[in-house]
Amino acid sequence: MPLNIDSLPARITKGALLRWLLDTEEIRKQQVGSIDIHGRHARVEVPDSAGPRLVRRLDGEAFMGRTVQVWFESPQVESDSSGHFAKLTRWLDMEQAAEAQQAAEWREAAGEHDSSTALMNLVLRSEEIGLGGYALVVLGRRSAMQALPVTRLTVGSPIRIAEHGHTVGPSQRGVVTRIETREIEVALGKSVVSEADSPVFRIDAADDETSMLRSRFALSRAQHAQGNRLSELRDVCLGQRAPTFREPETLEYMDSNLDESQRAAVAFAYSAQDVAVIHGPPGTGKTRTLVEFIRQVVSRGQKVIVCAPSNLGVDNLFERLLDRGTKAIRIGHLARVLPHLREHCLTALVPKHRDVRRVKKLRLEAAELFRKSDRSSRGLDRQARQSLREEARDLLSDAREMEAGIAQEIVDDADVVCVTNTGINTDLLGARCFDLAVIDEACQCSEPSCWIPLLRAKRLVLAGDHCQLPPTVISQEAAEEGFAVSLQERLVESFGASVCQTLSVQYRMHEQIMRYPSAQFYQGKLKADRTVAAHRLCELDGVVDDELTTNAVRFIDTSGSSFDEEREKAGSSLANPEEAALAIKKAKDLLALGVQADDIAIITPYTAQVRLLQESMDIAGVEIGSIDGFQGREKEAVIISLVRSNSDNEIGFLRDTRRMNVALTRARRCLIVIGDSATISDHAFYSGLLDHFDNIEAYYGVWDE
Repeated sequence: MPLNIDSLPARITKGALLRWLLDTEEIRKQQVGSIDIHGRHARVEVPDSAGPRLVRRLDGEAFMGRTVQVWFESPQVESDSSGHFAKLTRWLDMEQAAEAQQAAEWREAAGEHDSSTALMNLVLRSEEIGLGGYALVVLGRRSAMQALPVTRLTVGSPIRIAEHGHTVGPSQRGVVTRIETREIEVALGKSVVSEADSPVFRIDAADDETSMLRSRFALSRAQHAQGNRLSELRDVCLGQRAPTFREPETLEYMDSNLDESQRAAVAFAYSAQDVAVIHGPPGTGKTRTLVEFIRQVVSRGQKVIVCAPSNLGVDNLFERLLDRGTKAIRIGHLARVLPHLREHCLTALVPKHRDVRRVKKLRLEAAELFRKSDRSSRGLDRQARQSLREEARDLLSDAREMEAGIAQEIVDDADVVCVTNTGINTDLLGARCFDLAVIDEACQCSEPSCWIPLLRAKRLVLAGDHCQLPPTVISQEAAEEGFAVSLQERLVESFGASVCQTLSVQYRMHEQIMRYPSAQFYQGKLKADRTVAAHRLCELDGVVDDELTTNAVRFIDTSGSSFDEEREKAGSSLANPEEAALAIKKAKDLLALGVQADDIAIITPYTAQVRLLQESMDIAGVEIGSIDGFQGREKEAVIISLVRSNSDNEIGFLRDTRRMNVALTRARRCLIVIGDSATISDHAFYSGLLDHFDNIEAYYGVWDE
């Protein structure tokens, strides 16, 4: 059966791999079957009797300077009787295929011109070495005044850069670190080198192959785990064994301002011996609760790995932990980390280490040897040049090992390691296991990515809100089959309240804004803290006391006004021009009453409406975006444009009421909803919402505006 070896050195040979296995003396040469190497991963056929011994001996060991992960696909494993891991793997394949198809469609639609995922005909503006040793390359149009086209590339997007005309071959991967109207900056592992006098470059969006591979490997390792802590956690997560809890301890809380439900959640999570869920509805202080819980665990000498699907989610917790004096470290590409946190990243700390001068010295010596071995060097035959190159490679290998040792020392000194689910790197963490893994935003990531940190944990705590939007899944077929169900949602469905503690006091919304979402999604148990229950816009400095600023909720009904939805000319998204104009008018009304622009947001479920609003808004500062993109955010005043207005009562995206839960709970003091009651009222959720607006006297006709 296959022995899997992951994170191998580059360009490893089958012979070197075989010698490494034989050196263990756990297996004889004649027992080794086929060896299959794909990139940094290998599968080696070995007898069933030898597989577990090799895993115990080699997992987490160094091979040619790289820490490897090893696991065995035993035929004895029966843990996946439901076929759950097989389904997750198949859904990953479907998602990867859907991503590739989407990218191909975008490229085809763009033809040879700039597309939403590619920037072409770029010239080099500048290049410098930035933090962490990355080459920061700035590119733009040949004319410095010419703007870049609209692009889907954003800060943190993985890219490939190549000279124009080379979409494959001589290209290198990088990450977008800054993008502005006329230029884009990318971080690369090495400098851009060209033999042309005036090279022209192109940047293409790159798929995140590493994330997919790590997810697949995690599923395989979890499925085939035997007789260890991972196998026990796997059985709980598959619903084959109920999670267990100790008697709750009496804790001395470090944050004296925690409310009763937050304290209960900390105590509940601390008592979990396997898995626990902290359910955090909007505005209930989930992050504050998690920080207290992590600090409690650390205070008892335990090590924690903190994860989230997004870099912003990780940074949010990382910053809060640093503020409270926790010895935490961030792992990840510097370009994806908030600028003020980069100095605390492992990549930035390694170059400051006391021993890094020895690493630099070795690299300089290697570079000098490579220079001497150049073909132009006189007096050296081929064998002598080869000897110099071998010596240089040995020096570089020593430098890599020394640098890895420095990184390990820094990580060992930290109590908390913060990293995205898919950013967990064996090279940096080796086979290190943590006492606890915490995954925040757990409902926004697909299940396979959650198994990556789970491989390294003795306990797991998930935090999020399964009543808000699920993970984004491109493959509609995979989503319909179950890929959009997060691990947290599945655990709550399997074990109910026994695995989950819900936070119940929210500190964001006026009571009238909160009331309907609380009734629909949280069994009416959500309570508004007295500090926010009645707060209004007119209480903010400089805001005029007016009907619009004294009332917390306003629904503007466009029914019968011919505010009709329209399908965009190029694409399938919808817009509603008259509704967009009304949304902008209400934003301007608020501005005229003294509300600050950065306290206002206009959100909508349709990207075509987002684009229309952005093109139409002539005042800076008011944020405009999609409902999906606004999850986890808040503003003092939020205007929602529902868009849908048709005679067939079709509501599309609005059918997922979790999306509307997100939309309705973003506002602190003022919520304005614009929509066509005739179109949406056939749906029970919206019929109830309209009744709520009517009951609190927040119902207005468009003619009143």
